[in-house]
Formats: sequence, structure tokens, C-alpha cells
Amino acid sequence: VNGRNIWKNNLSKSIEIINKIKSKISHDKLIISSSCSLLHSPVDLNKEEGINHKIKDWLSFSDQKLKEIVFLQNYFNSNLLKDSMFLLNNIKANKTRKISKLIHNQRIKNKLKLISSKLLNRKNKYTTRKETQKNLNLPLFPTTTIGSFPQTQKVRKARLRFKRKEISKNNYENFLKSETKKAIKFQENIGIDVLVHGEFERNDMVEYFGEQLDGFIFTKFGWVQSYGSRCVKPPIIYGDINRNTQMTIKWSKYAQSLTKKIVKGMLTGPVTILQWSFVRDDQSRELTCKQIALALRDEVLDLEKIGLKIIQIDEPALREGLPLRKSDWNSYLNWAIDSFKIASSSVNDGTQIHTHMCYGEFEDILDSIEKLDADVISIETSRSNMELLDSFKNYKYPNSIGPGVYDIHSPRVPTVNEMKNLLNQAQKYINKEKIWVNPDCGLKTRGWPEVKQSLKSMVAVAKSLR
Repeated sequence: VNGRNIWKNNLSKSIEIINKIKSKISHDKLIISSSCSLLHSPVDLNKEEGINHKIKDWLSFSDQKLKEIVFLQNYFNSNLLKDSMFLLNNIKANKTRKISKLIHNQRIKNKLKLISSKLLNRKNKYTTRKETQKNLNLPLFPTTTIGSFPQTQKVRKARLRFKRKEISKNNYENFLKSETKKAIKFQENIGIDVLVHGEFERNDMVEYFGEQLDGFIFTKFGWVQSYGSRCVKPPIIYGDINRNTQMTIKWSKYAQSLTKKIVKGMLTGPVTILQWSFVRDDQSRELTCKQIALALRDEVLDLEKIGLKIIQIDEPALREGLPLRKSDWNSYLNWAIDSFKIASSSVNDGTQIHTHMCYGEFEDILDSIEKLDADVISIETSRSNMELLDSFKNYKYPNSIGPGVYDIHSPRVPTVNEMKNLLNQAQKYINKEKIWVNPDCGLKTRGWPEVKQSLKSMVAVAKSLR
């Protein structure tokens, strides 16, 4: 019984496997178990009353997986269970899922077949694009942030009240506009070069997109441990993924209307959406990832159409998706890179594509990072005192890099000298004309007082280096 996913076990297949094992070893040495700890699975499917009942019949959380394990034990210890309703219902659910029209969208399957080299590559190489992108008129050491601004208690409370229908959609959106306007004004006042809208409308960087894409459902109580004491509630990808509506255009367009400076469009990348969801197991992860990529491609092109000159597609989970066996790395990296490029490569040369990656040792996948062909990558480097950039010194990464100059996982405000020293360190590894100045990651979890102080110092450092 698979302990890592949320799909109903195929009991017939498990019975077949156990019978094969029984032919090799004695009965008293056979133990029936889940494949791993059930830490990775939500607790009880029965609590989920809002899920479509047809889809719910295909699912199995921790409590249900325990019943599957006990059933298999009893099946091999009793002749009474050979035609039990539990088994018959399981067979029916798996058969129904396989042919359900809820899952299959032929138009999306046809789009996957049309993926070509044209869809996978920018019109010109980075060196050519860089010349065109000089029209962005950015200074040396351009400053920006990774995307999100503090999701204060006030923001979270407004979202909860809207969800509970205690305030109208109009009142909620006016509140979000007010928060966005304040964020844009703050960035303008302190002199940041490339602005972000702050993402106040977003509950989570994956959930926000999943809620607007066909093929996703969400649980109410499906929490699992992420790391440490942090828990997340991953979306469930149950079927073919399709974008029927624009996802970020409204808020990006509004933010850009408030300023003459460049505002970045902000998207979560296809690999990260895949990695941080429960993924369907009836087709390869590669196909699912490419479906997400095609949906994001449409969003990217719409952002370009409304005049956004810089679009960031975050892939913090790219490295964490690496298979345990190194022999499987190339296969994963090939389709992960292709997925990013499907999402990002159809824009014009003058549109600058950014991506962001989180903590990790990058030296063993630098060639893959280069193949993403993003114009600018930002990575978390402040904790290592820029030592993570050592691999970039030897590799000679050709595109631009934003090495994080302060650790957003701490409430501590770095000094001007600390950030200046980090950027001086960075110049030992990277040509100054390729360096962007930004925090390590998004600022969602921080408070406004520390964010304001840190960003003012960051801008001052960039200006002094110019």
C-alpha cells in the first residue's frame, strides 16, 4: 500500500503481488505494510465533505490505508473475504476512475502532442536578448524583491472573512487594492528598480494557481507535515489540467497602472506546482508537469500582452524533485527543464524571464540551470556568505544572477555593511554587469517594520556600489 500518495490502493494488484511473494517465502515470514510512514498522507478522508463524491471514491487517506492493509491481512487468513463488498467496491472504484470523463480532456492531450522545438526555445540566444533588453533602462546592480510582501494578520483576517462570506467581494477587492497600492508606493519611495505587486490576494503559491485550473481539487483537513513544525495542505491533481481563466492578469495590470516603473509578473513554475501537490498516478509525472506548463504558457503570453516587461516563474522545488537514484536524474531533469521552457519560451526577446530557486547545492545541476535559459535567476546565498556561488565561478554561468543579500528566514535586520560585504563577495564570482540585488526569498512571513528597514538598506547598498 503506497504510503506517499492519496489514491485508493488497487487491491487486486496487491493480492497478485502478495501471491507471487508467497510462492517464494514461507507464510510466517510475510508482513503486509504500507510502503513508508503515513506521515505524508492526510489523516481521514471521511472528514472531507466538500469533495466531489465521484472523485472522493478514488481517494484513500491514512485511516483508509490502514483499513486496506488490514483487509489484505484478513484476505489471506480467511476464505470469507474473497468476494467481499470491500474488494468489489475497490475494483469498481479503480475501474471507474480509469475511464471517467472527469479526468480526461482530449483537447489537452492533443496539445501535448504538438509540443515542438519552437515551443521549447526562445527566439534568440541570451546574448542577443540581453542587447534587446537594454531598452528596460535598468541601472547597474538593479534591485528587486522575490515577489511576496508581508501577509499580515490584517490580510489573513480579510481573506478569512471573505471566505466565510462576512464581507462582499467588492469590499475584499477594495481592501486588496489598498494593500497593493501601499506596497507599490513604498517600493517607489525607497527607489527599488523593479517592483512587485505583493501577492496579497494569494493564499499560497501553489494553491492559488490550482484553484483556478481544471484538474485540481482541494481538501479542508488534508494537512501533512512539510518540514520541522510546518504543515501544508497540498492540492490534489486528479485529471488533465486546463486553464479556462486568466489567473494573475487582473492584479498585475492593476499594479502596473499605479506606477511608471516596471512591475514583475509573478508565477509559480510547473515543476514546483507538481512537486507541492498530490499528483495523479495514472499517467507519468512528466505528462502532468507539461500540462501545467502549457497552462502557464498561456498566462505568460497574456502578461506580455498587457505590457509587462519582466515575468518571474519561480521554481524553488526544481532540485528537490531529483530522484534518489542518480541514474534517474537525467530523465527527470530533461522533462523538468522542458516544462519550464514550455512555460517561458514563447515571449519576445525584449521580455525578460526571471526564475527563483531556494537553498540547495547547485554545482551538480548547473548545466541544467543554464538550460532553463532564464534571463535572470535568483538564489538564496546569504546564509553561506556567498560560498554557494563558488560553483558559479568555476562554471562561468552565462546569464544574470541575483544572489540573495539577506536571509528572510530570520527576523533580524542585516546592516548596510553586511549586505555590502556580501555583494563584494559576489563580485569575486560574477561579473558586476550580471548581478541583481534582492533578498534571499519572498517576504510573506516577515513583518513590515523589518522589511522596510532591510529593503531601504538594500537599495542604499546597490546605489553605493553604482
